[in-house]
Amino acid sequence: MTATIETSKRIRGWTIFERAGRALLDTLYPPVCLSCRIPVADPHKMCAACWKQITFLDGPLCACCGLPFEIDPGIDTRCAACLAREPVFDSARAAVKYDDASRGAILALKRSDRLELADLFAAWLKLSGRTLIEAADAIVPVPLHRTRLWSRRYNQSAILAQRLHLLTGKPYDPFLVERVRRTPSQADMPSAKARLRNVKGAFRVPERQATKVEGRKILLVDDVLTTGATVEACARALKRAGATKVFVLTIARVARPLPHTL
Repeated sequence: MTATIETSKRIRGWTIFERAGRALLDTLYPPVCLSCRIPVADPHKMCAACWKQITFLDGPLCACCGLPFEIDPGIDTRCAACLAREPVFDSARAAVKYDDASRGAILALKRSDRLELADLFAAWLKLSGRTLIEAADAIVPVPLHRTRLWSRRYNQSAILAQRLHLLTGKPYDPFLVERVRRTPSQADMPSAKARLRNVKGAFRVPERQATKVEGRKILLVDDVLTTGATVEACARALKRAGATKVFVLTIARVARPLPHTL
């Protein structure tokens, strides 16, 4: 009984200490909206106005690629693109629509060292991808080529995957897939065909990692799903190494049919 009381006192003491530290930090560095940077009550949050503009993809979706449908066509329905050509990955989900409201924050994480955004995005990923996370054996980020990682200093997909691991306890392994060929940015590609050609053969599973892939279900984490060319190339490498399933989870995706049939 005495030990329990002492433990409770220590916990309360730490709580008071943490609150005092938080108050000091808020005084020195007032929390601001992660998107528009106006003052907010709590750190690592969005203001109400920015939050309302975000379109969460929580309605009817393509059972395979996660494309949002305008009407509910029924459970397990696939979009026209997935019916015409089945993607290499088994299922993909995204938390939000990629548009003017979400683009700025995502690009800030990717290009402007705004790593504090990763905690918010990881929470979105956990919610939107709960069924994929539960089914997966490991969380793997879409890798950068080593020269690009050197120049950029961090891989935003790896940061997201690591934070998701911390939130869920699901094993995280950033070395199961490697990028063996440096490619021009997918954003610079003029078409879906060009994107597919650009990343063809760009990824592989190292021989030393093959035993960690064979017979397992892998969750690939990336920032944005556009045409799906990059995650398809990663999924193909994982499937060749023996992965039984490859799932894809991203912060956002374009809300139009993916032209991966082209």
